[in-house]
Order: sequence, then C-alpha cells, then structure tokens
Amino acid sequence: MNILNRKPVLPEDHELWQRFKLGNTLAFEALMSKYGRMLFSYGSKYSSDNEFVKDCIQDLFLDLWQKRESLNSTVVVKPYLLASLRRRIHRALEKQRWQSNTPLDCVEHFSIEFSVEEGLVEDETSRNVVYKVKYLIDQLTKRQQEVIYLKFFQELDREHISAIMSIAPQSVSNLLQAAIKQLKSQWKTEFFLVSLFNLFA
Repeated sequence: MNILNRKPVLPEDHELWQRFKLGNTLAFEALMSKYGRMLFSYGSKYSSDNEFVKDCIQDLFLDLWQKRESLNSTVVVKPYLLASLRRRIHRALEKQRWQSNTPLDCVEHFSIEFSVEEGLVEDETSRNVVYKVKYLIDQLTKRQQEVIYLKFFQELDREHISAIMSIAPQSVSNLLQAAIKQLKSQWKTEFFLVSLFNLFA
C-alpha cells in the first residue's frame, strides 16, 4: 500500500477530501485556500519563477478536480499534495530542459530561503543567527536541504518524506543524519573561529 494512503488523516482534512471527491466546490476551494500558500512556498524552492510555480499549482488542482472521483479516499492530504506538486514541477522542468537542449538536474534547484526583514527579525543578534543558519544550510547538498525542509519546516515524518522524494525511508534517515552532523560540526567550527578571533583582536 502506498504510504501516502496509510497514515491516519486529520478529521477536517478527511472531511474536506470526501466532500471534494463528491464534487463539492466549497470543499475544493477550502483545500486550495488551506494548502495553496504552503504549496507555493515548496514550489518556490525549485524555481524562482513565481508564475511558473503558480501555473504548476493551478494545473495540479485542475487535474485533481477533473479526476476527483477516481482519487483514493484515504490519502493524507498534505504530503499527497506536496508529492503531486513535486512530480509536476519536475516534469515541467524536464520538459524545459528537453526543449532548450540544456542539461538540468531538477533536484539541484532546491534551495531553502530565509526572510530576515526588519519587521520580522528586529534584533541584530537574531538576524545574524538567521544569516548564519542560512549560510550553513546552503552548504548542504540539495537533497539534504529538502529533507531538512520537509522534516523541520513541514513537520513530516520519515515515511511521508520518503514517499514525497521517491527514495527509501532509510535514505531519508541517512540524509537527515548527515545533514544534522554537518550543521553541528560547522556551527561548532565557526563558533570556535569567532572566539579565537575575538581572543586575539
């Protein structure tokens, strides 16, 4: 059984999904409203072209509506939508690659962005920490970045991350452990160098 269909679902998501499958337009609009922003945030990790990402999301929901009667009744909505959008974006990027005859690895486009706007992070020390975290995450491989994003930003478990990224659950664990180990090591190294610099300054 597909892992995306195996986990218990939140009652509100389950109810919305069932009503959507029956053709209820209000339930369909509620799903788009609830998950549209999250999908855009995820899609933007693959492409900086906002219109391209919006088109992919729009096509995704249009396809879901047209195929609603044949969709599985027990999907876990959030990871299901993330997995569906990921596949759609990859196909679209691959099509662009084929049309332009330019080598392109879709996975290599994944990038976590942090916002350090004055209104959101007013304290200079906090902004410096955010910049440092962003720098350290940028040093990770793209797959490690995606695992970090899905695990800690989207709060998904190993099995759902595995299904979304189309890799084995153990591979998810390996990527996550390697990423955390690297982040800890680099953070300690940077802290040591800053301390050493301040000592001799």
